[in-house]
Amino acid sequence: MKLSLHISPCPNDTFAFDALINHRIKHDFDLSVEYHDIEELNEGVLRGEPDISKISYAVYPLVADRYRLLDSGSALGRGNGQLLVRRKGETGKIHTVASPGRNTTANALLMRYFPDVEVRQMLFSEIAEAVELGKTDAGVLIHEGRFVYERRNLELVADLGKMWETETNLPLPLGAIIIKRDIDEETISKFDKLLAQSVRFAFDNPHLSRSFVKQHAQELEDDVIEKHISLFVNDFTISLGEEGRRAVERLLTIE
Repeated sequence: MKLSLHISPCPNDTFAFDALINHRIKHDFDLSVEYHDIEELNEGVLRGEPDISKISYAVYPLVADRYRLLDSGSALGRGNGQLLVRRKGETGKIHTVASPGRNTTANALLMRYFPDVEVRQMLFSEIAEAVELGKTDAGVLIHEGRFVYERRNLELVADLGKMWETETNLPLPLGAIIIKRDIDEETISKFDKLLAQSVRFAFDNPHLSRSFVKQHAQELEDDVIEKHISLFVNDFTISLGEEGRRAVERLLTIE
């Protein structure tokens, strides 16, 4: 069966999907794969374009009538939240904050914990530089950016993930994999199980995915890739489980 699949080029997605996309595990899906920034992925599902896509959990309520969540593939866990940073030595009030997209989970948490700031949306990979150059007072870092900001003239203001965990005592749901509801149940179930198998295969054979991951990664250093994968790919990526589902429900009902 031919299906369109949209994911990010970040190491957690390429690591999890490597065995599936590159046929390291047996399947009969004909996948047309595209790689996009997370906000581009969110916008794509809002337009109803891909059959299957990675999204920010925060956008799911807007597309739940057309898409359903898969049990596998999520980026969800503890200690993996978004970081609010500013230039080192700055002490004034934060007025403007760069965010990686209005539909991202990062933006939802920023608005929850810092509701009075002026938000400026920009590509996630451009945020650290924008803050360093003084284009905004602060910025929210996601993906690889959270691991390398200290190499720049930046310092941590707040760990939004830790704020969430302190408030809820639950892991933070970041990204999900969704599939169109008009696809038949057998195909949905089959793909869901196959994705879980792909993640398990990646865990068991991490060296096999390395060239594929590095081909797409923004930060190519091995240590950054390793940190990224270990933080965002875990047991919740194989299956949300009861705790994961509770965390998702809590996130989707925040005011």
